[in-house]
Amino acid sequence: RLTYQMAGVDVEAGNEFVRRIQAQLPAIGGFSGLFPIDEERLLVASTDGVGTKLELALASQSIATIGIDLVAMVVNDLVTCGARPLFFLDYFATGKLELAQAEQVISGIIQGCREADCQLLGGETAEMPGFYPVGKFDLAGFGVGLVTRSNVIDGRNVVAGDLILGLPSSGPHANGYSLIRKILQVKGHALEQPFGVQTLGETLLTPTRIYVKEVLALCQHFEVHAIAHLTGGGFSNVNRVIPEGLQARIDFTAWPLPPIFTWLQEAGNISPEEMRRTFNLGIGMVLIVPPGAAEQIRDAHGQLLTIGEVKEA
Repeated sequence: RLTYQMAGVDVEAGNEFVRRIQAQLPAIGGFSGLFPIDEERLLVASTDGVGTKLELALASQSIATIGIDLVAMVVNDLVTCGARPLFFLDYFATGKLELAQAEQVISGIIQGCREADCQLLGGETAEMPGFYPVGKFDLAGFGVGLVTRSNVIDGRNVVAGDLILGLPSSGPHANGYSLIRKILQVKGHALEQPFGVQTLGETLLTPTRIYVKEVLALCQHFEVHAIAHLTGGGFSNVNRVIPEGLQARIDFTAWPLPPIFTWLQEAGNISPEEMRRTFNLGIGMVLIVPPGAAEQIRDAHGQLLTIGEVKEA
């Protein structure tokens, strides 16, 4: 059985690192950080990358959409507290600047910003000879949003009995790719092999879904107690947004597992528990809502699924 830790990623070490930082800087937020600019308005900031999904994109010579992933990972974190993304900046680092390559990446970032309805202000292009191998580069993104105090969604109103609704993902998004790459390496699978109507590589490189517009619309019209972005750590992210003494009970039979996750589980002989703490399993964003609002929200957004309930711990 392959695990994320065997692929070189220690999630528990990462969680411990966050705990140590929070002990020194208690103002650090969960998915994003909030900073008051006056009595009513707060700036919300988040930063992220695309992980080793970038390695697959380079290996398959398909980097046109990796910029969308970069924007998505940041703005989807911003919206978890109800913030509207305002602007985005990127950091592009390479050993030698290849103009066509860089242009493809930035074009994807521009497209992602359009989907998130935010402005790309600029960024940094760092050329560092000898530091990165030829043809390789790395990406990071930084975004800022805005929310009023009265509209902040922080999980404090979550109570036992609240329902957990899930929005479908477009695939693994940009998490778990070290394990995915390990599966490909150990099992000898090629990115060019057929997978449905696409190749395996095309399926794995499907860009991360950007949830900003639909989530903000739902927050504007319905009561939402908490929002979780299912990124690194998989479904453990849901418990990050609910108060102590409560826990999320997810019904993993409530939706069909998309084919790519079935394939990954079988190809890597991965346990169900490892799948749940590594991948989003087809659910990219979670909303926690009172039972009375759940049916109305599902009617307003046909893709939302009831996937669990908040219970006493």
